[in-house]
Amino acid sequence: MLFKLATLALVGSALAQRPANTSICDYYTTALLKENTAANQATLLTLVVNTAVIGNYTMPNVGIKVPGILAAGMYNGTMVNLLPYFDGGLASSNNGTAAVAMNFLDDGGAVPLMMNMPANGTTSNQYYLLTHLYQYFGVLLGCSMQGPSATSAFPSYQGEASQYSVHKYMDLSAAEVGYFITQVGLAAASFGVATADVTAVGMALASLFDYSCAPPTTVVPAQGPQLQAICIDSTCPVSPNATCAAYAMAMEPLVANATLAMGEGVNSTSSMMSGTATATGTMVPSITPASGAGKSVAGGVMAAAAGLVALVL
Repeated sequence: MLFKLATLALVGSALAQRPANTSICDYYTTALLKENTAANQATLLTLVVNTAVIGNYTMPNVGIKVPGILAAGMYNGTMVNLLPYFDGGLASSNNGTAAVAMNFLDDGGAVPLMMNMPANGTTSNQYYLLTHLYQYFGVLLGCSMQGPSATSAFPSYQGEASQYSVHKYMDLSAAEVGYFITQVGLAAASFGVATADVTAVGMALASLFDYSCAPPTTVVPAQGPQLQAICIDSTCPVSPNATCAAYAMAMEPLVANATLAMGEGVNSTSSMMSGTATATGTMVPSITPASGAGKSVAGGVMAAAAGLVALVL
């Protein structure tokens, strides 16, 4: 199965340009898996997301190396290590009321992903995260066959409406968000997605996630406008339509397991536990974008997209 899918991906690199009235999901599902069904759309998103998370695992592919989100790497000269956010090294997950450490690799880690599965079981944190990623990216890429319920062959997004709420305790930087977006783009490119479409995906993700203080935006129509910014520390560009009062002050996450944290986060000292940790973000109502901020933010998106394309080519 893996060989067949990856071989089809080789054909994808030579496909004609995607028609403007056909979504990225619908087009590449048909191109790579022959029939545009809900099951095949789910398979396509599984392949792309799993590759983005753990790196290349289908052989052969079109020859584009994908390190994966869980691998440490450089982004614009800054070392990035996202693994501690996933393995419980940092108290960076939102349980609805507070920041807690959660292991999202608790059900097989990379092994089931390499078998085109989200996890070994269906009740773990890992299963919850991966299936919601499939669903969320299905919405972003315009998968027309997603069903309305959790029991559909490819369900519509069933997770939290606000990605800011999900990520608010992570204090993600511009380099960290940029690295994440780059891995998604490289994963898509590795299956033969055209450069123009990879760029479009990268720009869509950047516009949603990369600007601190961004106003509510609708991603899933049924969920309405929600706060979506996940880049919230001082390195992030401020949205030209900033609504900083809607965001809490960003705080660097506490270390939950020093071995797993690998130098990320801040130590859980008694003073920090009592609430005296230093705020690192810019989420305060008084912040407004400087004159010309809209132009600089747009330029940042284009620069990020250009950088992604340079990696793909």
